[in-house]
Amino acid sequence: MSDYIWFEGIPFPSIVNRKETFEEIRHKFVIRDEDTIILAYPKSGSHWLVEIVCLIQTKGNPEWVQSVSVWDRSPWIETEVGYQTLINKKGPHLMASHLPFHLFPKSFFSSKAKVIYVIRNP
Repeated sequence: MSDYIWFEGIPFPSIVNRKETFEEIRHKFVIRDEDTIILAYPKSGSHWLVEIVCLIQTKGNPEWVQSVSVWDRSPWIETEVGYQTLINKKGPHLMASHLPFHLFPKSFFSSKAKVIYVIRNP
């Protein structure tokens, strides 16, 4: 078994991703206007930003942040587990992604979802 799956010329770790999930995300997943998306290149500080956004959402109360895992507070849309969490969870959603712009759900482009784009010079 390969360590990677290829989707539209881009390798993704096969342990957490499936080609069918990418197709579903792209064509069926609905991004709502009230959703917030953290977009980041891998290893650029996205987990830190999730923590900050979650604290802002709870007005600085750390109880929720300390009691709910980061994966449940801000699922990664492109992973199988993250996608299943998002489709079974009521909104508004806070989600994270490393997906390139052109692989994002089609519904994103007609939504008014808030996007926080993390860019960093290592």
